[in-house]
Order: sequence, then C-alpha cells, then structure tokens
Amino acid sequence: MEKQIQITLEQQADFRFVVNFGNPTIPLLITDEPAPLGTDQGPNPEQMLGTAVANCLAASLLFAMRKFKNDPAPLRAVATVSTARNAQNRVRIGAIAVDLHLGVPSSTLAMVERILAQFEDFCVVTQSVRTAIPVAVRVLEPDGTVLHASGT
Repeated sequence: MEKQIQITLEQQADFRFVVNFGNPTIPLLITDEPAPLGTDQGPNPEQMLGTAVANCLAASLLFAMRKFKNDPAPLRAVATVSTARNAQNRVRIGAIAVDLHLGVPSSTLAMVERILAQFEDFCVVTQSVRTAIPVAVRVLEPDGTVLHASGT
C-alpha cells in the first residue's frame, strides 16, 4: 500500500455529518441526506461518489492535456448517478455517466487522439469504481460533438 487517507465524519444531527479531511487548509464539509431522512444541508453519499468520479476524470484529462502543453480550459464535468434495485430490492448505484466538456475546440489541441485513448487509465477513482459499477465517459467539443466515448 502506497499511502493511506483518513477522513473523519462527526454526526451533527440526524443524518447530517461534518467531514474533516485532516488538512487544515481544506475546509470542513457538511454531508446530509435528502428529505425525509435528512434536511438537504449538504451532498449525500451518492452525490459524493459521482463528484469523486467526475473530479478524478476531469483532473486526469487536464493533466494529460497539459502534458502536451494544451489548455482545454474551461473544462466542465457533468456526472449522472443512476440508482437501481438489486435482487434483494435494495437501492444501489446502478451506473455513473460522466460528460467532460472541453472549453476549446479539439482542433486547437495537440495529441488529442493519444490523450483520449489514455487519460481514463490514470484516473484512480474511476478505475477503482469500475470494478463494481459501470462508468460511461464522454468527452465533448464545446459545440456538443462527442470526441470520445467509453463504457457505453
């Protein structure tokens, strides 16, 4: 094991927790469940999982782009988390879809095919989640044209 990350959650009330990432430069985060369980004071676990996958993919794409002196900014990521019921009728995450929108046309970027063929492999969170949950990824031009699609 290369490293360990410790995150602390402390219950405030009902389903609302304060999340401490163990780094004084990172602000505390409030998580909560939607009504009727919670009071919608923060993201719930499903939203956090979708955020983690989308953030990791966006960061991986940005890193790969910058490696070849590209600036695809402003990148925008949209995650869609779908729930489904399993055989025991329990709600589970059924799939995650992430759309990564480039801020500039791909024609202005170098090595795009190579980048798109590899960037997902370096996303720690997505590749870990994919062992249990299907994750579809698309990279889109500013006009909405799909440049890359995987996991679909």
